[in-house]
Amino acid sequence: MKRRRSLAALAALLLAASAARAQSAPADRPRELKLSIAVGPAFALGKAGEHWARLAAEKSGGRLAVATFPGATLAQRDPARELLALREGAADLAVGSTLAWSTQSNELAVAGLPWLAPTRRQLDALVAGPVRDALAAALERGGVVALAFAPLGHRDLATTSRAVRAPADLGGMRIRVPGFPLLLDLYSALGARPATLSFVEAQAALKSGTLDAQDGTPAIFAAARLEAVGVRHVIVWGAVAEVAVFAVNRRVWDGWSEADRALVRAAAQDAARELAAHVVQDDESALTALRQRGMAVTLITPAGHEAFAAAARGVYDKWAAMAGAELVSAAEAAVKAAPP
Repeated sequence: MKRRRSLAALAALLLAASAARAQSAPADRPRELKLSIAVGPAFALGKAGEHWARLAAEKSGGRLAVATFPGATLAQRDPARELLALREGAADLAVGSTLAWSTQSNELAVAGLPWLAPTRRQLDALVAGPVRDALAAALERGGVVALAFAPLGHRDLATTSRAVRAPADLGGMRIRVPGFPLLLDLYSALGARPATLSFVEAQAALKSGTLDAQDGTPAIFAAARLEAVGVRHVIVWGAVAEVAVFAVNRRVWDGWSEADRALVRAAAQDAARELAAHVVQDDESALTALRQRGMAVTLITPAGHEAFAAAARGVYDKWAAMAGAELVSAAEAAVKAAPP
C-alpha cells in the first residue's frame, strides 16, 4: 500500500511538472506567424515570400518565427480569397497580387487596367509615389497594413494555332484564364471565349484542340511545358499588369512593438526589391527557354498597345470607376511621366 501511495505521489508530481512546462511554453516560445503566398518558391513571388519570412526571423533574432504556406493553402487554395484570409486572421502575413486581391479591394484593380502601363518602366512608375500610398491607405481601411509593393510584371498569352497581333485575332478564341473578373471581362470584350479550367483539364483541352490559348506569365508557360501540348506562340502584349503586395493583419501589427514593426517593414522592403529584380530575370530566362523549345515570341509594339487599349476601353472604364476616379487619375499621371 505504501509503495502504491509513493508511485501515485510521483505520478502526480510528474503531471504537475508537465502542466507547468506546458503553461510556460507560450511565454518562452512566441507563436509562429503564418505567411500566405499564392505560389511556391519555383516562382519569383514565392521566393520573395520565403525571403521575407527568413529576414524577419533573422532581424528579430528568431523571436518572430514565420512559417510559409504557399499555394494559398490558408485561403482555400484560392488567391482571390487571400486578402480575406489575411483580414480575418487565418493568415498573419501575406504576399499577394493586386489582380487577385482586387476581388476584395476594388482600388487594387487600378494596377491591372488594360494597357494602362504596358511597359516595365511604366509599371515601375505606377508602383511608386501617390499610387502606392493610395493603395496602402485602401488596404489599411480594410484591416490590413501594407508594408511594401513591387512590380510583378504583366500577363501574356500563349496560343496554339496563330499569333495574336490585333484585337480581331482574338475573335472566337477559347482561352484558359484564372477566375478573376477583370480578366474575364477583358477577354470577353475582345471577342474571345474565356474559360476557367484546372491545370489538368487545360492540358488535355490544349492537346485535343478544344482550347486555343492560355493566359499567364512567361514563367508559367515555361514551367508548364506548354510546347508539349501544342502551344506554338507567345504574345508579349502588356495587357494586364500585376503588383505584389507585402501585408500584415492589422491586429497582429497592433500587437507588435515599434521596433518589431520597423524590422518587419524593413524585411518586406528588402524582399520587395529582390522580387522586382527576380521578375525581370525570370521573364527573360523563360522567354529564352520558350524560344529554344521552338515557340515563336511576338512582341506587341506601342502602336499595337494603343489598338488593343481602344478595343478594351469599355472594360477600362468599368474597372476605373470601381477603383476610383482620383486614384486612376494619379495612376495615369504617373504612367505618363514615366521615361520611355
